Amino acid sequence: MKNIIVGQSGGPTAVINGSLYGVVTEGLRQTDAIETVFGMINGIEGFLNDQVIDMRPLSENGELERIRTTPGAYLGSCRYKLPENLTDAVYPQLFKKFSDRNIGCFFYIGGNDSMDTVSKLSRYAASIQSDIRFIGIPKTIDNDLVETDHTPGFGSAAKYVASTVREIAIDASVYDNKKSVTIVEIMGRHAGWLTAASVLARKFEKDNPVLIYLPEVAFDQDAFIEKVSKALETTPNLVVCISEGINDGNGTFVCEYASDVGVDNFGHKMLTGSGKYLENLVKERLGIKVRSVELNVSQRCSSACLSAADLDEAVCAGTYGVQAALLGETGKMVSFQRTNDNPYKLTYTTADVNNICNKEKGVPLSWITNDGSDISEDFIRYALPLIQGNVEVPFENGLPAFAFRR
Repeated sequence: MKNIIVGQSGGPTAVINGSLYGVVTEGLRQTDAIETVFGMINGIEGFLNDQVIDMRPLSENGELERIRTTPGAYLGSCRYKLPENLTDAVYPQLFKKFSDRNIGCFFYIGGNDSMDTVSKLSRYAASIQSDIRFIGIPKTIDNDLVETDHTPGFGSAAKYVASTVREIAIDASVYDNKKSVTIVEIMGRHAGWLTAASVLARKFEKDNPVLIYLPEVAFDQDAFIEKVSKALETTPNLVVCISEGINDGNGTFVCEYASDVGVDNFGHKMLTGSGKYLENLVKERLGIKVRSVELNVSQRCSSACLSAADLDEAVCAGTYGVQAALLGETGKMVSFQRTNDNPYKLTYTTADVNNICNKEKGVPLSWITNDGSDISEDFIRYALPLIQGNVEVPFENGLPAFAFRR
């Protein structure tokens, strides 16, 4: 028998631990094929430093069940980029560690950059004829992975965005005698899925948020000011939702007009300040009361709006990943295939991780209105099933029974 190992990488989501629960539970169930289920503390970077735990005791003491609804990444995360050159010394070092622990299957729960890690490890394994199987379990609130209908984490984050924007709109509406603008900045560097979810906050036609801007469409500042001015004629307490990555269509982010932008370890620009820039622009051009709100990290860490559909699918993704690996698959990512909208139906399969990593799936342009300031009914039909259902978080001694990494 072989052992398996699982890790988490990148930014957490409200359901990333649901996928961990799925992998560990199914791994422990497969007693004929799997002896030990290991967890990597702080992903592949932690594994390189021999930070590994046995997950079985968590099942025996009941903590594994609490992990299922715990926010954040229970095992801890990292943003470690493996070298592009597969002849780098880190690869034999990693595979020596896999061999020492008798690892037969490796599971990585993460987004685009994590799938890059799965791709490199599986390609290196093939080059040395290793029989270790590598499977990616999708995770990202950005919903930008290709080869899958959607990703675990998006549904709960979309539900949070819709609920929060609804509350902001109600707050803005209490003063109906003076014009004001509230700009809500939502995560999304190149893909506007999460910002598009703000349309779910509307209760009737022309309700707030009246204007929604995604990075898939070039942003024109003058046209924006005109739209805001026009909308204020009928909606004096205007709410506008924007993606952090709105840009001029030529590679310049709106936030770059205000300040320099740094980059992370993967070379991605670290965006912040688009909402604040537009706040100052509206104030300067229209001379009215305006404020900006940046939802920031709360979009991914809040478990108060946990979607039952999202959590169930996250668990199933982890479970299916283990089953696929035991059937011999490697270099794959678990993929969601929607077979029906109403009633909503989903099947699970796998897709070649080499066709997924380093690619991004944007919101279809047909789901964005021609002037780029609103979202169509097609998106609403797509997103509604993903935010359905509430999750009861267990309580102990009057407090949420969360499991925290030991």
